[in-house]
Amino acid sequence: MKLTVVGCSGSFPSVDSPCSSYLVEADGYRVVLDLGNGALGALQKYTSLYEVDAVLLSHLHADHCVDLCAYWVARNYRAEGCPALLPVYGPAGTAERLARAYDMPENPGMKEVFEFRTLTPGSFELGPFRVSVAQVNHPVDTFAFRLEHGGRSLVYSGDTGESPALVELARDTDLFLCEAAYQDGRDTYRAVHLNGREAGEHATAAGARRLVLTHIPPWTDAERNRRDAATTYAGPVELARAGAVYEV
Repeated sequence: MKLTVVGCSGSFPSVDSPCSSYLVEADGYRVVLDLGNGALGALQKYTSLYEVDAVLLSHLHADHCVDLCAYWVARNYRAEGCPALLPVYGPAGTAERLARAYDMPENPGMKEVFEFRTLTPGSFELGPFRVSVAQVNHPVDTFAFRLEHGGRSLVYSGDTGESPALVELARDTDLFLCEAAYQDGRDTYRAVHLNGREAGEHATAAGARRLVLTHIPPWTDAERNRRDAATTYAGPVELARAGAVYEV
């Protein structure tokens, strides 16, 4: 599998990165995990917008899904005609949420461009991938994803506070792309986000082989979060960067 970080800024775009979006490729199949603010433009650096095979949305906060509105425009008004329906997996109510965001009637809304499929915990086949889904700990319905192919795996946390379900999903994964939006000792709200130390604890509990911290907002010291993660996780820890590529 090839993982490309399209965007990794938390909550709003930074000067260096759009919000959350990750491109995963294997055997010519392309899956986009989240499509937050600014991500659609950056995605075009790495693939044609008309060669994406599916989109998985972890949840419906704008920094993870709002560029589906721009993607609808790019597909619906394509000069050569609208491509075939693109599968979009998201929480219940995704189609209605995006229609409201674009101020259009809920029916048909975006359903003539996207085929909306509701996520639930469990597993399913998607192209060459085995996708496993777990609900995690965030104020709205939010899901983490595990993608497996060729005996290898990567896990994306979505947004979450402390989550035993995430630990189980990430068990023995080769690459753990885990959010670390909070700063230890500064941010104390529970059941919203992890800090670097907590991300490291989750990686250790899961036995993950590699930890990549993501979704760090511009107002948080990313390097401090990386150091904090290294105090609770003995494996390699790094910070996600827009444009970074990982072979899994």
